Amino acid sequence: MTRLFLGLPAPAKLNLFLHVLGRRADGYHELQSVFVPIDLADTLDFELRDDGAIERNGDVVGNPDNDLPVRAAQLLQAESATSLGVSINVEKRIPPGSGMGGGSSDAATTLIALNRLWRLAWPRAKLSALGQRLGADVPFFLGPGPAFVEGIGERLTPLGFEPAWFAVVKPQVAVATAEIFADPGLTRNSKATIISAFSAGLKQFPRALFGANDLEAVVRRRVPEVDAVLALLSRHGPARMTGSGSAVFVAVATEAEARAAIAQLPDGWAGWAVRSLEQHPLAEW
Repeated sequence: MTRLFLGLPAPAKLNLFLHVLGRRADGYHELQSVFVPIDLADTLDFELRDDGAIERNGDVVGNPDNDLPVRAAQLLQAESATSLGVSINVEKRIPPGSGMGGGSSDAATTLIALNRLWRLAWPRAKLSALGQRLGADVPFFLGPGPAFVEGIGERLTPLGFEPAWFAVVKPQVAVATAEIFADPGLTRNSKATIISAFSAGLKQFPRALFGANDLEAVVRRRVPEVDAVLALLSRHGPARMTGSGSAVFVAVATEAEARAAIAQLPDGWAGWAVRSLEQHPLAEW
């Protein structure tokens, strides 16, 4: 039996737009978005354990009890009734509180890896149903690649999106997603769009971005650093916050333009020149 999987990627994502259509009776929000995976990624190692224990090593963000790779492993272990365990090591590159889905991606890669390590042979759809219980973004990272996203994030339609260059900047601040969605100033009445409208808008990409991020105005008001990043990156092209922030991206035509946009940043700000991916690196794994 295979005992080790080393260096498995957990890619970040960007929201090319994010529309809030309304609030549901259960308190969640109806959203529409396009997610694209990018080549900024965490790296995870997995070692099989025969004693049933789940051990976590490496970089841990926040409360260890809420660690998403551990929660993913515990949930899959319970649902599959396996007697096996795992040691998980995570090397973080995706900053927490950035809106790039790092924790959700780590959880998805954990489910993919343990599905093979524990020889469960579950189909991706079954893993996705499990992933939704861990977080709204997890099913996307269990999918094949770029996707048109609806509902609370659970309804995904695969989408063709040619690889593109972006400069991404995160100021030295994290944003709490729940606080942004609870803000009374958040508008929740965007009109629903359709995939063909987004696809038609790509004729203007990267000179223009489709739609908007409805969370951006709230975050700009609450977090001056995000407003400052948007002002800086807007000099290089159409800039937008991803997810609930605090990371901001600008779409550019070339790698050189992406690197130029992050060449001189204030102290404490982190920047990356990234390329979007046509498919998730573990899509066929």
